[in-house]
Amino acid sequence: MSGVPRAIPVPRLLPWLAALLGVFGCNETTAPKSPKPAGPVPAVATAPKPEDAPAAVHPVMLGIDVLESEGFAAVRGKRLGLLTHPAGVNRRGVSTIDVLRGAPGVKLVALFGVEHGINNEFPAGKNYNNYTDAKTGLPVRSLYDGKSRKPTKDQLKDLDALVVDLQDIGTRSYTFISAMKLAAEACFENDKELIVLDRPNPLGGLKADGPPLDAHLSVNNYVGAFRIPYVHGLTMGELARLARESHGVLSTPDQIRNRGRLTVVPMRGWTRAMNWGDTGLKWVPTSPLIRDFSAVMGYPMTGLGCEPPSGFRHGVGDQFPFRGLSHTSAKLDVYERELRALKLPGIEFRRVTAPNPRTGQPGVGLHVEITDWEKWRPAELNFWLLKLTCKLEGRNPFTASRVNDRVIFVKLLGSSEFAKELVAKGERIDVDAWLRIWRTQAQAWQEQAKKFWLYR
Repeated sequence: MSGVPRAIPVPRLLPWLAALLGVFGCNETTAPKSPKPAGPVPAVATAPKPEDAPAAVHPVMLGIDVLESEGFAAVRGKRLGLLTHPAGVNRRGVSTIDVLRGAPGVKLVALFGVEHGINNEFPAGKNYNNYTDAKTGLPVRSLYDGKSRKPTKDQLKDLDALVVDLQDIGTRSYTFISAMKLAAEACFENDKELIVLDRPNPLGGLKADGPPLDAHLSVNNYVGAFRIPYVHGLTMGELARLARESHGVLSTPDQIRNRGRLTVVPMRGWTRAMNWGDTGLKWVPTSPLIRDFSAVMGYPMTGLGCEPPSGFRHGVGDQFPFRGLSHTSAKLDVYERELRALKLPGIEFRRVTAPNPRTGQPGVGLHVEITDWEKWRPAELNFWLLKLTCKLEGRNPFTASRVNDRVIFVKLLGSSEFAKELVAKGERIDVDAWLRIWRTQAQAWQEQAKKFWLYR
């Protein structure tokens, strides 16, 4: 049917995850068997036609725009909670909070805050308690208070539905997809509807790269809630469908999950080949260091490679977060020569300088340039940085790393076997062999993931 797509109540499908998890066993040292052909995409998941999107503002209508264009039918008459952040805006830049507050027949009861808070007022990892939003007077129910990241029965008791409008960045360790997953569990367990307003994956829907998450690492892991490659290629709405339709993704018992009510309000005009630059939308910072699309592209390239005890740091001085590379002790000439010698597909390195706010002196480093989007493999650079760290320091810092740092690193990385080999071998680790395994697994994942696609 042509026209604006309707909000999609996800049907009760047969469990999919047995086949999906068969792709990603805990042992990451061998390539998986060829996956079974993906099943047909359900009829409700037909892709919106980009040529039908109105061109007056932007080629892409976000979930909140589609909801508004349909007269808020999916939320009318319901008492709503809204899980969102500053990037939760419509295509004109108006906050979803304000859109829903002014929607006819809609009662916005409370806001729910994830990492960084409703207005990015808290730094990364900073816990905070419930508070009142100064702008709207609405209560903010913290999902980042240091206790449980999952909405409680008490937080949901006065709601009919919880709306999720979070802009993700397409990388597994970014915590907003974990917040959505826990919200799904809480809603299904407390007989509340979960409504996801979909948004673009800024890296597009065709790239998958990096290690899949080991099964045992997905338990109570806020930086690794889904068993997916590090760069996964799905939208928030598609991940919600994966969680709702698959056995074993949620901690919720299947009997309860199967009754769970999930509605995804899809975008219109977005296709999988689009990256953020193709959408015509303005990027709103999703966290203090993800200020622009440049940082979004840099996060999966350097975030893991700069985790302690690596000597590399993302950024140069106080500029170029996740796109700049500097080192705590090695000389620029040395690590520049090493990185250029790798000849990694789709990227180059350019020298940059920026002020160092601590010393007042100019900082120097390398900016990672993406020269060929098609050839670019977003996560690959990280693992060469880890290997190079051991070479530059003349020892293996991962052997002597603090236990807490090592636990966090493995949760972010997703592969305990790679981490063990890095500790055991240091600069002798065969990065190429691991990358070949992960590329095979990523290809299998992409085939399996098609059953959850809402867009082509």
